[in-house]
Amino acid sequence: MDYPEDYIQVDIFGLSLTPSINGGGYAIILKEITGSKRLPIIIGQYEAQSIALELEGIKPPRPLTHDLLKEVIESLGSSIEYIVISELKDSTFYAKIKFNSPDIDELDARPSDAIAIALKFSAPIYVNSDIMDEVGFIPDYDEQVLPKEEGSAAEETEESETEDSDTAEPKTTERKNLSQKEKKLLQLKSDLEEAITKEDYELAAELRDEIKKMEISNLN
Repeated sequence: MDYPEDYIQVDIFGLSLTPSINGGGYAIILKEITGSKRLPIIIGQYEAQSIALELEGIKPPRPLTHDLLKEVIESLGSSIEYIVISELKDSTFYAKIKFNSPDIDELDARPSDAIAIALKFSAPIYVNSDIMDEVGFIPDYDEQVLPKEEGSAAEETEESETEDSDTAEPKTTERKNLSQKEKKLLQLKSDLEEAITKEDYELAAELRDEIKKMEISNLN
């Protein structure tokens, strides 16, 4: 795959589902794969939730907009080679989606949509090196837990239900031995599953964020 030398490959380091205090929206943080610089980008609520579901491996009951776009692209015999955060103008980021089709070279897109689609296709994400030099930063310390590494709340709930279903009595005993915080965490994960089933993604995002905070506090 060919791409300009001034592109830096990045990965998703973190995703905040809590709106910023100044009302700027949600934030996704990109990190250099071969370096330490990070790039925060403010994105919309819907795109943040779509990206969060994909990172967690949670499949909604019905396809969302980015799932539909993936199906349309594939039905046309195309795929995504990579996406790039290409420009920064007047504090606004711009992105391009690079296709592998001879009929379509690339399309302009918002960074949030481009990243969401890249995840759907497992395509690499790049940032123009000029942008990284201008607004990228190196943190003073590394966070201990990444949202991507916490595992899928849905998978954890499913595993616990599978283990408990084999022996009903130990389940009761184990729950009695849990602390109040552990019981609350289990309830939150159960509520998360129910919210996803009901397609209440706004509530699901709030529950996921609360679960993340509790799991991080347990490590401290």
